[in-house]
Amino acid sequence: MRQFVVNSVLSLCIILCLLGCSREPSPATQEKAIVTIAVIPKGLVHQFWLTVKAGAEQAAQESSVKILWKGPARETDVAGQVAIVEDMISRGVDAIVMAACDARALVPTVAKAVEKKVPVITIDSGVDSDLPVTFVATDNVAGAGAAADTLAKLIGGKGKVGLIPFIPGAATSDMRERGFKEQIAKYPDIQLVQTLYSQSDAARGMAVTEDMLTSHADLAGIFATNEPGALGCVRAVESRGLAGKVKLVAFDAADAEIDALKRGTIQALIVQNPFKMGYLGVQSALKAIRGEQVEKRIDTGVSVVTHENMAEPEIQRLLYPLGQ
Repeated sequence: MRQFVVNSVLSLCIILCLLGCSREPSPATQEKAIVTIAVIPKGLVHQFWLTVKAGAEQAAQESSVKILWKGPARETDVAGQVAIVEDMISRGVDAIVMAACDARALVPTVAKAVEKKVPVITIDSGVDSDLPVTFVATDNVAGAGAAADTLAKLIGGKGKVGLIPFIPGAATSDMRERGFKEQIAKYPDIQLVQTLYSQSDAARGMAVTEDMLTSHADLAGIFATNEPGALGCVRAVESRGLAGKVKLVAFDAADAEIDALKRGTIQALIVQNPFKMGYLGVQSALKAIRGEQVEKRIDTGVSVVTHENMAEPEIQRLLYPLGQ
């Protein structure tokens, strides 16, 4: 009888053990098993960032990972972006992909993430630190140099020009300002008469363009270094009836910029590949999580788009990565 009881107890233990081992993981365990990557842009409203998001989402879908998309409402909100990054670190994300609002201010926050073993990938706008795994972006100095060459050709190699960067201290803005100034200085008959900042705001971009046109009635051309600055510039030039007379070269390819190119207010666009930035940013984060080697600098390329070449299939794919 005693042996029968012992055997029954042993059998019951084995059954319970098997049942326990075969149970589905709890929701909390399942959630923890999903790789989560925070993607933090500089802003949320401009088409450039929406295209970055689309690229990140495609990479996440292909690799069955989860992305958390969150950024400040304004590209000038450095403190807001710092708070977002710190929140993502506290939430225990597996990696962070970010475009820094300020190259210096974000350095301590990046260091905090790396200290917590959270790899950081920078896209579009980097930080003044070697801590990020990689920097996925346009060669902004070279792109702005191409803008200078294009504008110089448009104005016949002589005349007065203006420059509209966006935010002092933002790495991308600083590099484009430097690249343009260095290259335009190689044209002895061209004078850079004014540099004014748009603060990544179209209304401000319009205001500073108005200031330039008022101060220099004989202005031959302007280079606007991002989408909102360019759109403000277009409004100012068109409102004065100077479309086509003051030559405009602009970075990015928002729909409104493409429309301005079609109607001849903008003569050339320096077009990046934001979809590729988002896509390769997430891919690089996955490699870092897995301990795989990642190149320290990944150049996503730049193209000069004019009215003459914009109908080419390759250019169309660049202008409309999300479809028309």
